[in-house]
Amino acid sequence: MKQENYMKGMVMIILSAFFFACMNVSVRLAGDIPSFQKSFFRNLVAVIFAGVILLKNHEIPKVKKQYWGPLFLRCAFGTMGILCNFYAIDHLLVADASILNKLSPFFAIIFSFLLLKEKITPVQGFAVLLAFTGCLFVVKPGFANAALLPALIGVCGGLGAGIAYTMVRVLGTHGVRGPVIVFYFSLFSCLVILPFVLMNYTPMSAGQLGTLLMAGLFAAGGQFTITAAYTYAPAGKISIFDYSQILFATLLGFFLFGEIPDKYSFIGYGLILLASLGMFVYNMRGLSGNR
Repeated sequence: MKQENYMKGMVMIILSAFFFACMNVSVRLAGDIPSFQKSFFRNLVAVIFAGVILLKNHEIPKVKKQYWGPLFLRCAFGTMGILCNFYAIDHLLVADASILNKLSPFFAIIFSFLLLKEKITPVQGFAVLLAFTGCLFVVKPGFANAALLPALIGVCGGLGAGIAYTMVRVLGTHGVRGPVIVFYFSLFSCLVILPFVLMNYTPMSAGQLGTLLMAGLFAAGGQFTITAAYTYAPAGKISIFDYSQILFATLLGFFLFGEIPDKYSFIGYGLILLASLGMFVYNMRGLSGNR
């Protein structure tokens, strides 16, 4: 892999982390609205955004039949990831919900090994172990913990996203363009979620609708940048940088909601960021040795 592609992938994934942190904050700002309804408007904006790009480029969103399986898995598990993430955002600190969803890079490393046969080095394996140890500090498992269920749902969101991004890697390396992937994923999510929205629709104010549309715009930006990132480089090489979202989420949560994570959450953040730093140093040394 060229160092130029690695750097592009790294920049794209950090940008996606910023966009997704802004999306999470917008979801919280929208108030007491069902997660299905929030997810629908988030994906509605993304499908329109992707559709406009495809029309502008006079591109027909075709995907070869042999890649329908990975595309379906990307759509299904991506939808699961969004619903779980939005539920966690509504019931946890924004920073905690974000860090649990961002277990996706480590799930991506694991599933890249299981599905794509991309090797996991000892350093990557240690980083995964360190990150999951950090996750335990954030989740704080125990029957007396009232936030345990939302936290576990947040972990499921990270699992879904990890599988989804592994499929993005499969599609991207076989020539399926980013806008096509985003279009089908967003359309699939809207169609699956719509019946639940209609059954439990909650009236919204103009401000709430505007906030959800902003969440959709941030989500579209995040989708396009993370899709680009995983087409530039393998998940095992760059997915660790997705954890920059925790920095953005912590700052936004503090300034907008006055949220201050407890000491155990900060320990968890530190362990996960340490894993990120170790992976960065390891990858940069590997790239320098290959030049």
